[in-house]
Amino acid sequence: MLKGLALTPPIIGRIAIGRVVEKNGKRLPEKDDEFTLTSQIQSRDGWINHPLDETLRAGAKGKLRSIPVRLLFDDPELNFRAHYSLFDRTNGRLLCAGNGQTCRRMTETGMQSLACPSPELCEIGSGGLCKPYGRLNVRIGDDDELGSFVFRTTGFNSIRTLAVRLRYFHAVSGGLLSAMPLELRLRGKSTTLSRRTPIYYVDLTVRGGMTLGEAISFAKAHAQERIECGFDQAGLDDAARACLSEGGFEETSEDMGAVLEEFFPPENTEPEQDTGTAMTVSNGLADKLRRRGSVQQGRMFPELGQV
Repeated sequence: MLKGLALTPPIIGRIAIGRVVEKNGKRLPEKDDEFTLTSQIQSRDGWINHPLDETLRAGAKGKLRSIPVRLLFDDPELNFRAHYSLFDRTNGRLLCAGNGQTCRRMTETGMQSLACPSPELCEIGSGGLCKPYGRLNVRIGDDDELGSFVFRTTGFNSIRTLAVRLRYFHAVSGGLLSAMPLELRLRGKSTTLSRRTPIYYVDLTVRGGMTLGEAISFAKAHAQERIECGFDQAGLDDAARACLSEGGFEETSEDMGAVLEEFFPPENTEPEQDTGTAMTVSNGLADKLRRRGSVQQGRMFPELGQV
């Protein structure tokens, strides 16, 4: 078994809200008001849609704003992992990830566990450099029962809503989260910060046409069917938990280019919506550390001196 590499849930596609387009010679994220399911293959024009995207749109009667899903795990935190994350904006490398109490940080001596005071109080992460970043894995369709589609977001509303919904559904179903018939739903809202224009975030609800009670009854019956056929959900959760703990960070070097392009565009623009498709990019981390004249931090991140 490889050590130092987080073994994440198998991904067969992506769930996106918007796309990356080329403007004035730069590739920038462009917001949208519907979901798009993509494969893991890119062309010059962007990500190639997954075949399920066309299937779902055929029954959507308009824009694709809801997707029927199931979850892989009963443990909410295995399905949705969210951290305060500090990226190197030049190459997308994840440098530090924490939960507001503790963090894992890459230093010149290797991975270290340190205190996490939250982004506002962190000496290297304040000023918008450290932001919430979440990954949700869901099942769509029945072709691959252990494969998943991943939805990545830096939107606070999406992160907060998904985290709360997962905990609520876990509680009311008696821990049968993986058996619940659920639905990802795109919602809109206006706030003072959005200047009264709509922003979009992702919610998780029971499947359309079902009440909560009906969804719980279905989950209990489905969970019993899986037990009878020998499916060990607790064993799957344990295996996933052990796999994720193998490495310091979840994202790999292969993911970094897409993460940087989608969430950290090379312009100082305000985020237009809460979907993670547009992010504020402040001055580079290296510049910030230089302004503060932190010799210790310079030693901690020697690669930033090459920015």
